Amino acid sequence: MRSVLSVREVGVKVRDIIDRLFINIPSGVGSRRKDLKLGRRDLEKVLAKGAQWAVEQGYGTENDTRFIEDNGRMSFADPENVSEKAYERGKDQLGTLGSGNHFVEVGRIEEIYDEEAAEAFGLFRDQVTVMVHTGSRGLGYQVCDDYIRQMMKASEKYGIALPDRQLCCAPFGSPEGQRYFSAMAAAANYAFANRQMITHWVRETFEQVFRTGAGRLGLSLVYDVCHNIAKLERHVVKGRQSQLCVHRKGATRSFAPGNAEVPEGYRKVGQPVLIPGDMGRASYVLCGTGRAMKETFGSTCHGAGRVMSRGEALRRTKGRSVQKELEESNVYVRAASRGTLGEEMPEAYKDVSKVVQVVHAAGISRLVAKIVPLGAIKG
Repeated sequence: MRSVLSVREVGVKVRDIIDRLFINIPSGVGSRRKDLKLGRRDLEKVLAKGAQWAVEQGYGTENDTRFIEDNGRMSFADPENVSEKAYERGKDQLGTLGSGNHFVEVGRIEEIYDEEAAEAFGLFRDQVTVMVHTGSRGLGYQVCDDYIRQMMKASEKYGIALPDRQLCCAPFGSPEGQRYFSAMAAAANYAFANRQMITHWVRETFEQVFRTGAGRLGLSLVYDVCHNIAKLERHVVKGRQSQLCVHRKGATRSFAPGNAEVPEGYRKVGQPVLIPGDMGRASYVLCGTGRAMKETFGSTCHGAGRVMSRGEALRRTKGRSVQKELEESNVYVRAASRGTLGEEMPEAYKDVSKVVQVVHAAGISRLVAKIVPLGAIKG
């Protein structure tokens, strides 16, 4: 999300913003909303309609959905193929951040690399931004867990040799493949709705702190893009347009200028690509390229990736205060637990600046802006 605020206008209010975000958006393992209880029929509508359902309930506007991948709704979703256990896990987790590497981060734009693309995305130097990273919570996890068992059987049924059990699969057109794809789409819709509701509460938080309307603060969505999803897309293979099922796991879309899937206002420069970093270093905005369409099915990296396990990170932070260390670097962080901060310490990740330089140099996405953190809430 972008704002019209400069870092000077926000100033010392960063701590107040982060404290209020921490109150307004539940975070942590198993986090739930006490003020939002959904019945089965309501949850079915969420799984079918995605961000559109959230907007219909007053969480944001129709304009938001214009800037979400697939307009915030995968039409292939079938709520009937989601298990009762997944429904149970998802019924009161909508509008929550969750745990692990999920976050809401307030930052400022430190550097602009591509003036034309930055202008198209509404970005300027020293602008205050908000980045949200979360997904389908326990419901999505359960959908995955449920279908892994089915896919193990399907792999055997269709004679698919697996080099690794985690690569269990089924032919796309098979009953098992179609059931999973429709359940995954339903989980994606839950994620779209979840982020849309958090977008709404980010706006409310800024309104509370600045005591003015979100319109005057200019809090608008730049883009919402997935990084763990399978999609039906058309790409050129051996000189012919073909429909493919493109899996992006820890990867994100990087569609080129002119692509009809890119919002009209961005079509001249390409799709916004969002690459989050860690709590102590930068995040980046890039844009999609024609080379990505030719070489990577319109894909680029999603983030830096870990260089140590969560267990190793906890061992290395024993006796340290990650929160205090970050504050000394002028980054104010609130987390559901000290353990989360230990697991997610900046050194646990590769330097994202080096990673984005690689994808920029490879031509599969193009650098637009660098965002440095001012504060964050973590799960």
